Amino acid sequence: MTDIQGSYDELFSAVPSALAGLLNDGDTGGSVAVFVDGEPVVDVWGGFADADRTVPWQQDTIVLVYSVIKTMTALCALMLADRGELDLDAPVSRYWPEFAAAGKEKVLVRHLLGHTAGLPHWDGPVEEIYDWPAATARLAATAPLWEPGTEAGYHSLTQGFLVGEVIRRITGQTVAGFFAAEVAGPLGADFRIGLPAEHDHRVAATVPPPGRDEDYAASSAAPSDAPPPPGTTLRVRDGNSVAWRRAQNPAVGGYGNARSVALVQSVMACGGAVRGRRLLSQAGCDRVREEQGVDGLLGVPVHWGLGYALFGSNYGWGGWGGSIVMVDPGERMAVAYVTNQMREPAGDTRGLEIITTAYEGLQGLRA
Repeated sequence: MTDIQGSYDELFSAVPSALAGLLNDGDTGGSVAVFVDGEPVVDVWGGFADADRTVPWQQDTIVLVYSVIKTMTALCALMLADRGELDLDAPVSRYWPEFAAAGKEKVLVRHLLGHTAGLPHWDGPVEEIYDWPAATARLAATAPLWEPGTEAGYHSLTQGFLVGEVIRRITGQTVAGFFAAEVAGPLGADFRIGLPAEHDHRVAATVPPPGRDEDYAASSAAPSDAPPPPGTTLRVRDGNSVAWRRAQNPAVGGYGNARSVALVQSVMACGGAVRGRRLLSQAGCDRVREEQGVDGLLGVPVHWGLGYALFGSNYGWGGWGGSIVMVDPGERMAVAYVTNQMREPAGDTRGLEIITTAYEGLQGLRA
């Protein structure tokens, strides 16, 4: 059995065992954290930070979690809404006047958070993702593919620019700056939107699925008879590049470990306050559950709330490659799993397995 480092409550011993099982099955490395009532009951890690398996995964190893970051960006927007600085029912153009071009004058802020804005595809070059003014200008000039608010379709690469520019217009800060000052800093969370060079040595680079190389590309789980998704193809080598780390893309550019992800999302699990720090009200948290639509692009019936996917009374989201976070406000629990090991999307149930074992421990804790 692979050696697992860290600490955990004995009631949750199935969680590190599950992580060890994944590593024994061939995964390179990863970490898992379970927070209940804002405090860790599981904080474990294991495996390796590099594809050659020469560098052990450490307590402070961080990884690109891809779209898990969307939950962090959503939290920032919900905080501004809770403060009365952002009206989720206002036209985006109230904050970003240029956005009204090409028939988008009726796009509301909630449409951005709920993936119903009609701008799901990134059609520019990958290099433009690293240029915030160019990327936001492109999206401001783009016509929606459907009447905003009438359909939902995953805005994989675009949502970060869309929500992020609204946040920037309101606060004068990038999402990375706002998140660092208002969320990660107060909580002491080791999570960043974009990565400064001084943290490069801690990054566990993404490892493609077995038999694949760094040209392995992201694709949706669309039905086999559907046409290939339009837009720019994202490859593993893009996500592993230095340019990607510096870009501060709040849809796919988050770096952290399971501990930091679970800590931040414990804010949502615990009614807006963790460790004596209140970031938003209970009502502000509850807005997540305002369903915006059922996804028509992913090939699976994902129900979108405001910034998070809804799973019954729970909510959260995962990232390309397998990382995931799940928030259960009823149990005041947040579960996070991050990994540098990709698997083919079809049949990748690792995150679900980790979450299921967390509930086994919770039953004993609540008994």
